[in-house]
Amino acid sequence: MQIEILNRPASTAAKITLANGETLTAEVGAMIAMSTELQVETTSKSRGGKGGIMKGVKRLFSGESFFLNHFTATADNQEIIIGPSMAGDIIQHQLNGQTLVVQGSSWLASSAGIEIDTTWQGMVSGMFSGEGLFWVKCSGTGVVLVNSFGAIYEKQVEGSYTVDTGHIVAFDDTLQFKIGKAGQSLIGSFLGGEGLVCKFNGQGKLYCQTHNPTGFGHILGPMLKPRG
Repeated sequence: MQIEILNRPASTAAKITLANGETLTAEVGAMIAMSTELQVETTSKSRGGKGGIMKGVKRLFSGESFFLNHFTATADNQEIIIGPSMAGDIIQHQLNGQTLVVQGSSWLASSAGIEIDTTWQGMVSGMFSGEGLFWVKCSGTGVVLVNSFGAIYEKQVEGSYTVDTGHIVAFDDTLQFKIGKAGQSLIGSFLGGEGLVCKFNGQGKLYCQTHNPTGFGHILGPMLKPRG
């Protein structure tokens, strides 16, 4: 499998070239175009995974689709181009038996050998992180493609690191975070425009997005006409 990231970082798409027999699993609706020698199978479970219906239901809570699309090449050099629904960036992350935790709606696709599941981040962390109560958990060996709103930047955390809520894309499960205030006082944090933040601890890779979808929605919402 060969992956080429196109048009970074504002209107990014990914072109994946598959050899005969290789499979790419992608979010429903992510396919932009593809070669003719690709077979498409739609199921509620990861390729070769278990617990299809329950895992599909759990993915709904994380903001992903109930179904997954599996694209399998029946000849060499078959191409598929995929893209996210939001204007933003895409990165590829290699897993070798580890686990990557992805915020809801940011998982885009993965290669065979990656199990897609849902994980609970806890009531307090989920409610106040700006990311939701449930997250997508990607485990196994292979490549994971994640997307963002705006550009993605990565940070190798060695100890502690603070991120504004709503800007988390994904992180290694060797990292943990707690919700806290940006400044010394809660009132000062909100008056300064920062409010609550996610304070990460541990060692691992963290991916962040430059734009906050919730903040963008608050600006755009009043400008939209009411539905008739």
